[in-house]
Amino acid sequence: MIKRIFMISLLSAFILPLFAQVENAGGVRRRSEKDSRQNQASQGVTDRMQSLFQENGAHDADIEYMRQIYRQLDLTKPQNSPLYFPEDIIDGNENLFRIILRLVVDGKIPAYEYLDGREIFSDQYRVNVGDMLERFDIYAQEGKGSTEKNPKFIIEEADVPTGQVLNYYIIEKWEFDRRSNAMKTYVEAICPVLNRSADFGGESRYPMFWVKYDALRPHLARQFTFLSDDNNLERYSLDDFFTLGLYDGEIYKTKNLRNLSLAQMFPDEDDRKRAQDSIDNRLRSYGKDLWVPTREEYLAMREKEDAAAADKEKALAAADEIPERTVVDASEPTEEKQSGASVRSRKRSSTKKSSAPASAKKKSSSKKPKVSQSSSGSNTAAAKSVRRRKR
Repeated sequence: MIKRIFMISLLSAFILPLFAQVENAGGVRRRSEKDSRQNQASQGVTDRMQSLFQENGAHDADIEYMRQIYRQLDLTKPQNSPLYFPEDIIDGNENLFRIILRLVVDGKIPAYEYLDGREIFSDQYRVNVGDMLERFDIYAQEGKGSTEKNPKFIIEEADVPTGQVLNYYIIEKWEFDRRSNAMKTYVEAICPVLNRSADFGGESRYPMFWVKYDALRPHLARQFTFLSDDNNLERYSLDDFFTLGLYDGEIYKTKNLRNLSLAQMFPDEDDRKRAQDSIDNRLRSYGKDLWVPTREEYLAMREKEDAAAADKEKALAAADEIPERTVVDASEPTEEKQSGASVRSRKRSSTKKSSAPASAKKKSSSKKPKVSQSSSGSNTAAAKSVRRRKR
């Protein structure tokens, strides 16, 4: 009995404080200013989240090859439509331009001047937000707490020219890392382009500013979209859209010493198209040409080449063969000739019968002069002599 009482008291001594802690933990506690700041940071992009998307590129000593490509993304193409829609904010979803403009205006990411091929992403070329909004006629109001050093602006949803941004320029870098023996492709910067009607008709394009993709990436990773009308499940983010290369972009420029675009280097449209295809093919095949194939890969490649060569030989042999000709014997007329000859013979016989006079019938019925049948030669000579005398 004494042992039982001792055990109950011992358990109560350990369990009752635990219940008290749980009860106090479940009680109502006033939120401090530190907790409110942490909650606000969790709703946005924290420094830790930003660090997750910062990839350390290859060292300069390990880069064997690098090519800088400028592409133009046309949002009227179906493959690029996830960047344009939705035009308005629907259920918290925004298109790419609304996200970029909001982050630039709020000062969360920096924007840099568009220098037409000579971009420098430094503080010296950082865009003044107020001047940029005034330059492109985007109506904005100053927000609360706005100062010269830290200006704040408020733009109404109806004043955002999202319907006029129909193109984007992107800087795409192709780097071959010899340490990993892999070709890496990534987007370095994005530039929204306004499409507005010109004063004398037509349409003019106005590049607005550049934003670095690394600064924009954590915000795009939180915006999901669907890529096809056949599947409305939002499985991919806008960051996946760029990192996986799901966009359809036309090369309009490559970095060169003269800073010329492809339109300036190749005025003819067909020549420019061939140059674009050539650049694209060389970039995609650069890494493949450096690999030494294994024995299995080499045998499979040889088998494929042999099959292609065999098909080519068959095609050439079929082209060289002369088809068999149908030989028609002149002594055996065809059915068409026989039918035509029979019809003509019937016509001739009918005309001869109808046009033959009665006197001709009497002459034909008259007896022919008798000729001696001594020899065939004399018969022919006698007949010839008789005809000559009559003439």
